Amino acid sequence: ALILRTHLRTMLQRMRACVRRMSAVATPPDAKARRSARPVVCYDVDALPKFDGEFYGSVRENMEKVDEVVVEPRDGRTFEVPAGHLFRIVSVEGPQVGDLNLWNASNLKEKFYSSKTRQLHATHLTRGDRLWSCFPYMRPMATITHDTLEWYGFDEDGGGVHDVIGSRCDPYTNAVLRGENYNQCCHSNLTRSLVAKGVPTEEAEILVHDVLNVFMCTGFTKDTHQYFMKASPVRPGDFIEFFAEVPLLGALSACPGGDCSASHSDNSTPCYPLLVQIYEPNPKAIQQWSGGLGPSSYSGNHGL
Repeated sequence: ALILRTHLRTMLQRMRACVRRMSAVATPPDAKARRSARPVVCYDVDALPKFDGEFYGSVRENMEKVDEVVVEPRDGRTFEVPAGHLFRIVSVEGPQVGDLNLWNASNLKEKFYSSKTRQLHATHLTRGDRLWSCFPYMRPMATITHDTLEWYGFDEDGGGVHDVIGSRCDPYTNAVLRGENYNQCCHSNLTRSLVAKGVPTEEAEILVHDVLNVFMCTGFTKDTHQYFMKASPVRPGDFIEFFAEVPLLGALSACPGGDCSASHSDNSTPCYPLLVQIYEPNPKAIQQWSGGLGPSSYSGNHGL
């Protein structure tokens, strides 16, 4: 698989070089000046609600586990988290990546919006970041309260953990690239988990959306700027923890890529289960909480 990826990458570089030669677009004399424009962060994130570390720390103290769900390798499971409760995704047997979807349990039209989350926070998430919902709701669905891989940061390849830049492995792309039918991609696993929950088959796939790639180590190559993956640093006992700002229905897929060090969308990589744990918060501390933010205050008429 490594030899094949190297060969494909070399071919892609040659093809791009060939296209550049064929296009023969002249470099303008002011190219250097154009490239030297100062980058500007797109969103004024200082206006976002502040992460209240003291509050989230207090609700974590003496919290009590009330439920857990095991997600078997190359499969998906749903789970529910009441607003004001916490949940963890835990590595239990070996390094394993998971693909996470979230919906408002009271309204499945409100779902996690990965690209807006990326724009408001970063390409990779950690403690203090929030998972935002789609339009027209546009509010935090969950807040990351603890991350045992927070230490990782970004490595020399530009890789980080818990990304919102990839989508999820899926059978359609796999069919294009390999000409195979494979039904244990994360997209399919998430779809089946919703059907098992009682969502009609014809609706389930439509509800599946771009994910938080939990424990996955990813970035963009420095030469071709392509999305890459590398062996996840996660080890048994590591976890990422969230506070539910709204009542949540979650779905988690234990990716067929295992630790994503070599391949995905096939059965060639060792895979392990993931554990989802649901916690009731510290009852005294949660009394301080007045509930999550309401939906966006935008009027919604789009100038019509």
